[in-house]
Amino acid sequence: MDAELLAKLERVLAARIELVPDLKIASHYVFTRDGFAALVERRESCFGNIGAPGIVTEQGFAALVWRGERGVFQGRGFEQDATPAQVESLRAFDRDLRAALGG
Repeated sequence: MDAELLAKLERVLAARIELVPDLKIASHYVFTRDGFAALVERRESCFGNIGAPGIVTEQGFAALVWRGERGVFQGRGFEQDATPAQVESLRAFDRDLRAALGG
């Protein structure tokens, strides 16, 4: 493991973000924190593009979408209203993940 990759993983851990092990997704890594998740593209010796984060529910993954002023987590065949606290936590997770993997 090279020093740059190790530094990124250390920043991920410092931000209390977890890398989900042993998922059979060959093209992406899954990072989580506090019930939120994001897919990150796998590249040969580094991380690639970071996907939009969402919430993980019993029904599956749901992305945050906006209906006017109202935030809604929408998944395949279901949706649930997003509280202002959930929106802020999701944005903080996204910001922290991008900061950890970006530089």
